[in-house]
Amino acid sequence: MRRRFMLYALLIIGTFLLSACTGQSAQEKIYDHLEKAVTLEDAFREQQQPLVDLENKEQKLYNEIIDLSMDEFDQIKEKSKEAASIVEERREKLKLEKDSIDSAKEEFDKIKPLLDDLDEEQAEAKEVGNELVEVMQKRYDAYQNLYKAYDEALTLDAELYEMLQKEDLTEEQLQKQVESINKKYKEVTKANEEFNKYTEQYNKKKKEFYEALGIEVTYNEEESSNTSEEN
Repeated sequence: MRRRFMLYALLIIGTFLLSACTGQSAQEKIYDHLEKAVTLEDAFREQQQPLVDLENKEQKLYNEIIDLSMDEFDQIKEKSKEAASIVEERREKLKLEKDSIDSAKEEFDKIKPLLDDLDEEQAEAKEVGNELVEVMQKRYDAYQNLYKAYDEALTLDAELYEMLQKEDLTEEQLQKQVESINKKYKEVTKANEEFNKYTEQYNKKKKEFYEALGIEVTYNEEESSNTSEEN
């Protein structure tokens, strides 16, 4: 039987510049790159609700499929094909998420050489900035693991719906596939928790960095959730 679980995808917080010390182009460029990176993650944010809607739609179809008997095989086949197409839509949304994260990371990396341009009076800010870079790298790596696990889970989902279209499918084959899917989604959950952990650390470190730079900002706190399903 399929089970549903919730994944909470935390987001990097954006800021609005209130004031900043003048004459320090390095820190101004750093701020611009950091906030542009937030903007580049907009596509990541935008995929959250569509993914939830697709997952709920697929869940409904799956429930309908398992309630049907073999005397209604035509309906099983039809609904399985529809569910398989939803899996591919989910994969497309996931790819858009990944492209967004990759683009944001590329923009973020532009601050690395700028940290060396901070003057001696900003030694603390430079240190915190380097810590921010380390946390972002860990967050990025965590997302890559999350993406890989989720993509593999989708492949297993697609295989399940293909199997359900075969009249000679055995209970043993079905159970084995369901167990593989459950195991993979546990990996997805673990990877998601790791990603959220580093996102929280990043948001905290980013605030410390701006404070060390003497940049006064107001924070646009956001949090989004993403629902996934387990078989």
